Amino acid sequence: MDPRTATRVSLTALLGTPVTDAQGHLRGRLKDIAVATGPDAGKVAGLVLKTRSGLAMVPSQEVLETPAGTLELRSPAALVPLKDEGSYLFLQQDLVDRQIIDIHGRKVVRVNDVDLEWMGRGSAHLLRVAEVEVGTRGAFRRIFKGLLPRAKLEAASRKLAAKGIPWQFVDVIEVDPTRRVKLRIEYERLAEIHPSDLADILEDLAPAEREAVFTSLDEEVAAEALEEADPKLQKSLLEKLDEERIADIVEEMDPGAAADLLAELSEDQTDAILEEMEPEERQEVEELLEFDENSAAGCMTTDFVSVGKDATVAQAVQALRNFDGDPESVTEIFLLDEKRVLRGAIPLARLVMAQPDTRLSVLAEPRILSCPQDMKQNELAELFDKYNLHALPVVDAQERMVGVVQAEQVIAFLREKL
Repeated sequence: MDPRTATRVSLTALLGTPVTDAQGHLRGRLKDIAVATGPDAGKVAGLVLKTRSGLAMVPSQEVLETPAGTLELRSPAALVPLKDEGSYLFLQQDLVDRQIIDIHGRKVVRVNDVDLEWMGRGSAHLLRVAEVEVGTRGAFRRIFKGLLPRAKLEAASRKLAAKGIPWQFVDVIEVDPTRRVKLRIEYERLAEIHPSDLADILEDLAPAEREAVFTSLDEEVAAEALEEADPKLQKSLLEKLDEERIADIVEEMDPGAAADLLAELSEDQTDAILEEMEPEERQEVEELLEFDENSAAGCMTTDFVSVGKDATVAQAVQALRNFDGDPESVTEIFLLDEKRVLRGAIPLARLVMAQPDTRLSVLAEPRILSCPQDMKQNELAELFDKYNLHALPVVDAQERMVGVVQAEQVIAFLREKL
């Protein structure tokens, strides 16, 4: 459809507009606009009218704008009683004054108005949602509606700076799980946002909206967001979940981050969550919970890639492919002997540039840097600063490698001190 034929109009201006038939008889006034969700998101399903016999809905293509600014029904027969409110999103009822997620801006905003467009003329007179208004323009319209004629109100509001979000970047929040399923509202696009941004979004939401969004995320995305959230927000996100659901999320977390999370919970809740976890993941987390949280072992992760001291580049690449942890956290491959004693570390850059049959021992750093389990975080920070480290192996009293401290953990520690 030719966009040049589109006419922009605000929801505020449309609400209350008289709707007549072709003979000029009043059939009702516009009360709301029903919008489709799911694959047809943004498409206006119908105009909701308040009539003498109750609420009724008419498809937008059955309504024309008149030169006088009223709305005219093509066929009164198209006006049918509104029976099922659960299958539509209503712009005035469900959107205005509500919090939404601006996916493009990666933030939470409040809706002041909605801009719509009449597309085409004649037989193709369709209405669609263009964008939501989150700035002063929408607030101005609502404050002065009824005090100024519609045309003057629209003209005056257009002089204010627009602050809109195109509909395709809007994630609507529905707190009722049953209605959310019925509306086919999903938060798949949130999985594409960086976990730090997602944690910020969750923190900015009101409690009910936060719960609605977080409980709808899959375990992997929820785990990534939890890892980036501060302890207070972590508790808030988990308080409405049962132990089985929390365990599913914790299993997807880095073991070190999972141990830090459980250490902030009550002993009874921690035990209940551990009981629901798979044996392997539970053992990793339980071992980490035994360490002093201010030590190297207390902030390390047990997720790292290691191979035998006689391994080749090809074998290291296969180990990387088999790694179940976060691949972005891997900066080095570690060489361990048969007793798991640390024998070398190879940066990934060297690995990529080497031939497949090259032995890793040839590529290993000549000096092996590591730290004991009980090293304090202040000393760790000094090591990372002195040697410009991305990661540092942690060894036990027998020099066996037990984990890795990553730079992000040291950064988090230093930020807490500020």
